[in-house]
Amino acid sequence: MRFDLITIFPEFFAGPLDHGIVRRAKEAGIVQIHVQDLREFTKDRHRTVDDRPFGGGEGMVLKPEPLFEAVENLLGQSVGDAREKAEPPAGTAILLMSAAGRLFTQATARRYAQLERVILICGRYEGVDERVAGHLATEEVCVGDYVLSGGELPAALVIDAVTRLLPGAVGNEASTQNESFSEEVASGEPRVADLTSGRPRCIASLLDYPHYTRPAEYRGWKVPEVLIGGNHAEVAKWRREQALGKTRRNRPELLGETAR
Repeated sequence: MRFDLITIFPEFFAGPLDHGIVRRAKEAGIVQIHVQDLREFTKDRHRTVDDRPFGGGEGMVLKPEPLFEAVENLLGQSVGDAREKAEPPAGTAILLMSAAGRLFTQATARRYAQLERVILICGRYEGVDERVAGHLATEEVCVGDYVLSGGELPAALVIDAVTRLLPGAVGNEASTQNESFSEEVASGEPRVADLTSGRPRCIASLLDYPHYTRPAEYRGWKVPEVLIGGNHAEVAKWRREQALGKTRRNRPELLGETAR
């Protein structure tokens, strides 16, 4: 799988993508990561990538020309214009990292892991010309309900989340199937009983269950007996209940509930 990062700070990615699973995936040839300096597609001697927005407002906005040309250079084809829109190659997504985008979830990461190529556009300043969002990007992506200085950190998060789902990237691939947000069920399919009422309820996803390791007792805190009793069915039940309880405490909205 190939990732392309379009940014005005190419040196930013020298650190986050050179460690852990992403580094090993690169070394194993599972992923290729190319960082493209957006300023290479400017035409003036100041290498200007931004301009003031029409209608006024605070800050500067990334211009459309260098972004369109950077993507077209990576694809080796035109993306079209107002008269004729050209589609990106099959298996390719062009993502604009944006606080105004759709929320990036584990389900999104799994969908991207099925692709052959992902191009990530890292916004900066007050935003990006809307023609980039509307006519260049295939999706706008947001990693959370907060505002960052730019799209570089979100892009690195997306690459990490997607890479670890690729075959061979994680030593024990089962570990990516038993963690927070990994359990998702179709709407209307009851899979878990409400611990308070006993009635089945449908959930979108659960947080991870608690983990314990040696020593079995530390500073008076003991590992739950169920985990060391050897009854795998009881362990599975306990983990399910604990995951539901933690989800209810920390992320009640995942259960369709409101915070208490």
